[in-house]
Amino acid sequence: MKELILPQGVMLAPMAGVTDFAFREVCARTGACATVTEMVSAKALCYGDKKTASLLRRNRGVLCGVQIFGSEPEFMARGAQLALELSGADFVDINMGCPMPKIVNNGEGSALLKDLSLAGRIIRAVAEAVDVPVTVKTRKGWDKSHVNAVELAKAAEDNGAAAITVHGRTKTMLYSGVADWDIIAAVKRSVSIPVIANGDIASPEAALRCRSRTGADCLMVGRAAFGDPWLFAQIQAALAGQPIPERPPLAKRMELALEQMELALEDKGEHIACLEARKQLAWYLRGVRFSNYYKQQITRISVMEDVYRIIRGIQRDLQ
Repeated sequence: MKELILPQGVMLAPMAGVTDFAFREVCARTGACATVTEMVSAKALCYGDKKTASLLRRNRGVLCGVQIFGSEPEFMARGAQLALELSGADFVDINMGCPMPKIVNNGEGSALLKDLSLAGRIIRAVAEAVDVPVTVKTRKGWDKSHVNAVELAKAAEDNGAAAITVHGRTKTMLYSGVADWDIIAAVKRSVSIPVIANGDIASPEAALRCRSRTGADCLMVGRAAFGDPWLFAQIQAALAGQPIPERPPLAKRMELALEQMELALEDKGEHIACLEARKQLAWYLRGVRFSNYYKQQITRISVMEDVYRIIRGIQRDLQ
């Protein structure tokens, strides 16, 4: 097993369709201690899919992992090797937690919670195939009657995983209900590898409660960071016992939003960057009063000039 030296603090969760290079970059700049790519199919990598490969650009300056998914040990091992060749990532993360039907119905993601023997073989195959640490991201269990995160964590450790992330919801909960931090604490007590806590860490205060409840070595933030990358700096300050910085005023927030859109433009080209700007930019306006007019404008973004015009208008009209 290759040891993973986790930085102290809070990292950005991998999220399909969200954590592209541009969003990961702004989160790294605003305090995330580590980032992980969107999940990519190991089999697609093995078959040379160019779109899949394009998702693997790593961030510099912080620990950066690449996340792969699949259900066949041989494809997962080769996919991990290819992911590293393409990204130069610091570690490989295996997705054993995605609850989406198109993933689960193929026996991937959360489906591996139902076959711990196969999960163990996948982890061992990947760990033996690469020269960097291998981590696993999973969930509390399949449903409330089948809670087995502790058993999966032990299997992960036994098969060479260097760390495990536990989202405190079951597969059937998707993203509803309340995350169970006690199961994360149970995992922490059961293994000697680092444990990363994920789920309902949406504020500095929640981060402190989660760390206290779970004893986790690191925290991971997902959906709470949508449009709010400053959350990382706030949580980092809280964990360090320092004063919590306020979010910048809206005009400054829009400056960072524009930086993100320009990074996406450079990474993906104008057409794709503008389509994805519709959701990313709208997230920056969550909770902003009188923003409906601009939210409607955002849904029609098609070229970068639209982005510049809308951001100028927001800075002018919504202070």
